Amino acid sequence: MLELLAIGAGSFTVALSGALMPGPLLTITITESVRRGFRAGPLLMTGHAVLELAVVAAVVLGLGPFLKKPSVMGTIALFGGGFLLWMGMDMVRSAARLTLNLNAADGASSGRHPVLLGILASLSNPYWTLWWATIGLGYMVAAMKAGPWGVGVFFLGHIAADFAWYSLVSLGVTKGTRFMGDRSYQWVLRACGVFLVGFGAWFLWSAKGFLSRALV
Repeated sequence: MLELLAIGAGSFTVALSGALMPGPLLTITITESVRRGFRAGPLLMTGHAVLELAVVAAVVLGLGPFLKKPSVMGTIALFGGGFLLWMGMDMVRSAARLTLNLNAADGASSGRHPVLLGILASLSNPYWTLWWATIGLGYMVAAMKAGPWGVGVFFLGHIAADFAWYSLVSLGVTKGTRFMGDRSYQWVLRACGVFLVGFGAWFLWSAKGFLSRALV
């Protein structure tokens, strides 16, 4: 029991340190929370958790080394960077016609469900994959020594940290919308869109490095 508690606490702490770092998922959480309210955070994390469960299953099945291949990382960075560039530019372009009025015909949402967005935002980040292929893989190996319960507690501790932090972010953003008008909201969207474009460009640049190493 003490071993499982240690695995869960360690997993929570390590995952929280990663969740606190800014990235595409944080940016999307902010924009979706403005329109959808508090529920955006938990819904996005549900999609994120589904994808992470698939990664945990892949690692258990022995696919960890495959995730570390430069060709895999490069492919993820290439497609992920393109997705973030498109989403960021669309956010900037459409900001002027968006409103905080939830009854308006055209809302702030991209049209995708938050659960799907949670999956796409996570999958588009090559450094999320790199984290799982290095830090996550190392921790998983240690957790697997405790058997299926160890893996289960590791996963629950990990996603608990994600849900806790991003739900807190959604709550903070939701409270802030009480003092925000449409004009301020539109500028927040533009700023988030610019951040996503920046992340997309960074990932595309990273793809060049990963794919170059894959060809060596």
